[in-house]
Amino acid sequence: MSLRLSVLDQSPVGEGFTHSDALRASVELAERADALGFTRYWVAEHHHSPGFAGTAPEILAGTLLSRTTRMRIGTGGVLLPRYEPVKVAEVFSVLASLHPGRVDLGLGRAGGPAQRFPQQVREVSRLLGIGEGREAGQLPPLVSAPDVPPRLWLLGAGTRSAVLAGELGASFAFAHFLAPEPGVAALEGYRQGLAASAAAPGGGPAEKGVLAVRAVVADTRERADGLALSLLLWRTRKDLGEDRPLPSPEEARRHRWSGAEADRAAVNSQALVCGTPEQVREELERLAAAHGVDEIMVNTLTQDPADRVRSYELLAQAFALSGGSGLRAAGAHREPAVA
Repeated sequence: MSLRLSVLDQSPVGEGFTHSDALRASVELAERADALGFTRYWVAEHHHSPGFAGTAPEILAGTLLSRTTRMRIGTGGVLLPRYEPVKVAEVFSVLASLHPGRVDLGLGRAGGPAQRFPQQVREVSRLLGIGEGREAGQLPPLVSAPDVPPRLWLLGAGTRSAVLAGELGASFAFAHFLAPEPGVAALEGYRQGLAASAAAPGGGPAEKGVLAVRAVVADTRERADGLALSLLLWRTRKDLGEDRPLPSPEEARRHRWSGAEADRAAVNSQALVCGTPEQVREELERLAAAHGVDEIMVNTLTQDPADRVRSYELLAQAFALSGGSGLRAAGAHREPAVA
């Protein structure tokens, strides 16, 4: 089977753009990705961040479902410790009722006390009528539970959520872009748990898991390197306590890197794939084979939304996705703005 590609959108805010610009850019990118042939499109949840605009992924997901026709749309993810499980279940029950067969509910353990996370996940699953514990005496499904429930996903950069996803028969996405090292072990643990689970769903990516990889593609290697440098400067600043919007490639080239920044960027570069379409395709196929998955969820952050759209267009072309053949000619896209 050929490798499926999906999108993880964190609604990045670049210097010279507003949070409102970033949210509108997410809607436009989703519409383009739907036409290009990507499999699914997830939006993330972040709070109090100058660099990310998506504070309410369930609202953004609802908008994207109404603006697309083919892709699965979901959250990558709802930070479950911040919420009551019944509210999350009710929101996604409505989305799944309005858009049957197209909704992914991705849950993350960040955002609050994590010790209740397994219990909260089980409660959401039971309320939606898709998980274990539907027998007498357990939480009954919602009265409004949809005929076609959302697909439940757990997200993580380690083994805990992977093991839990396997036990529950949920799908699992590993955040390679946050911590590449545990990926193989986490996905293998997930698949082992899934094989032993009585709740395991049949077919689809749930059997293998999905790998979320940060990547940036451009028409030339030089342009790709410039976009990657911008991303690395943003991530390095964030790691060192300076949370800012994404800088332009021009600013990143002018920046005088401290020793601590250079060291941190070297570490972060290990979780970043960049280059021409052919170079990035080769590396993504290698990562998919190494992790035993047949779907890669690509996360691309750029200061200018035009560069992000172009990156996904080039990926669609490189992987011959359905819809990826009608791309604009190289150089025909809007030139990136300089902050």
